[in-house]
Amino acid sequence: METTTLDGPPRLAPRYLRALLPSRGGGTELPDRELVLPGAPVDPAELDAYRRMCGFGLDGRVPVTYPQVLAFAAQVTLMTEPGFPLRLPGLVHLRQRITQLRPVAADEPLGLRVHAEALRAHAKGAQVDLVGSAEVDGEPVWAARSTYLARGATAPPAAADEPDEPVPVPADPARQAARWRVPADTGRRYASVSGDVNPIHLHPLTARLFGFPGAIAHGMWTAARCLATLEGRLPEAYEVDVVFGRPVVLPADVALFSAPDGDGGWRLTLRAAEADRVHLSASVVPSGGARR
Repeated sequence: METTTLDGPPRLAPRYLRALLPSRGGGTELPDRELVLPGAPVDPAELDAYRRMCGFGLDGRVPVTYPQVLAFAAQVTLMTEPGFPLRLPGLVHLRQRITQLRPVAADEPLGLRVHAEALRAHAKGAQVDLVGSAEVDGEPVWAARSTYLARGATAPPAAADEPDEPVPVPADPARQAARWRVPADTGRRYASVSGDVNPIHLHPLTARLFGFPGAIAHGMWTAARCLATLEGRLPEAYEVDVVFGRPVVLPADVALFSAPDGDGGWRLTLRAAEADRVHLSASVVPSGGARR
């Protein structure tokens, strides 16, 4: 696999504009290339803004979802290069799996690697995995797999079955852990701290151009906001599996249901507060534990 080292995090706004060009997308194979962002300290102000946006405390550690924010710009770079088989506009984030091998201190230099793999068919089109990893001075500390769907696209059959999805927590009042009003400007505020300026999150008009009824919350914001409720109750090393359901159309009222699962594990389900809609289901499993 060819390795390309980037000078710094790519700017996402020009990449989204480039993705709108009609010549983008339509190849038949994934790039055999890995993008590398060399180890650099995390910006303290940007990290604190992210923590506040997602509900994490100021504990001196990098939240488990934050390296994905740093890796996302490199993912978009891969997905907007000529010949990438799926067009970025309209891609749907289906699933996010993260492994934290150990906590990362906020002042540790974090190096990132990203590549694409597993282009395969889906019942509604084609899906692909963007794989990321993070290291501190050569030590692996974090890994993730982001699965995206391109509706209506074609791809070879999947080589293996997809892993089992997390079992949703029932909408039992005794299991309700939190309830939030998600304001209309949530997408714009999260974009300002994450750099993800995908137009489907920024304004109802631009979201409707891509088939959404209104601006929708970022999937990674909803995942982070839910995981923040478990802060202080998780082991040092664990695996997170998030499956995204119906998008959170802004503004919205949502309710989080949680349940302990096994030895130190948890299940989380975010639902519409007043309707039978599941926005996401997640499991958190200590490393080495069995997924239920």
